[in-house]
Amino acid sequence: MNPLFLQSVSINWDKIPSRSYLRDIDALSGPGPLSFHSPITFFVGENGSGKSTMLEALAIASGFNPEGGTRNYSFSTHDSHSELWDALKISRSFHRPGWGYFLRAESFYNVATREEEYSDALHPSQRFHEQSHGESFLTLAQTQLRPNGLYFLDEPEAALSPQRQLTLLLEIYECARQESQFIIVTHSPILLGIPGASILTFDDGPIHTCAYEDTESYQVTEMFINNRKQLLARLLSED
Repeated sequence: MNPLFLQSVSINWDKIPSRSYLRDIDALSGPGPLSFHSPITFFVGENGSGKSTMLEALAIASGFNPEGGTRNYSFSTHDSHSELWDALKISRSFHRPGWGYFLRAESFYNVATREEEYSDALHPSQRFHEQSHGESFLTLAQTQLRPNGLYFLDEPEAALSPQRQLTLLLEIYECARQESQFIIVTHSPILLGIPGASILTFDDGPIHTCAYEDTESYQVTEMFINNRKQLLARLLSED
């Protein structure tokens, strides 16, 4: 039996307007449901391929605020989310998560501000605004990633150094071992290397599985490290 909180998702296109831009996203045009088989699932693909759109829709359909935070957060500074969330048909486990968090790198400032406003004597603020961007991301991971949770992370590596990405990798891996489920959008070849994770690419047609070594994040990073001088000479040539 699949123990994951979210087991599969499909799109009811009857709920999507005929002129919606969602119909032009090739990755979303798959014929059948998208299944989750690992506690950690990565969405990868080029900018604009639809991976963050799908992650956002899954998070909203799971009860999270569109701009991020826990399920207890309810605010809006700018409504930019698509109507996809309302068209998702999600197969869920009978087992319910005890905690969860939706992290969006682009709107984390707004969430950090609300976190201060929501704090009280029993729930003191982590004072994210008093930390560097990277420190605040890591603090959030270390305080919000808990066992038996459901987590949606959109480019969590955005503010982190390579060393801090390794720290985040460990936090995610250990939390997943304690019955948590993660769905993560990332361009980080470090995070993508988590053992046992599933990688779904939004490039080259409908969403499909992809090996770590076949991701563009890995291939471009490997090419640059192994052929830095030749690559830069070619890119920066005046010819």
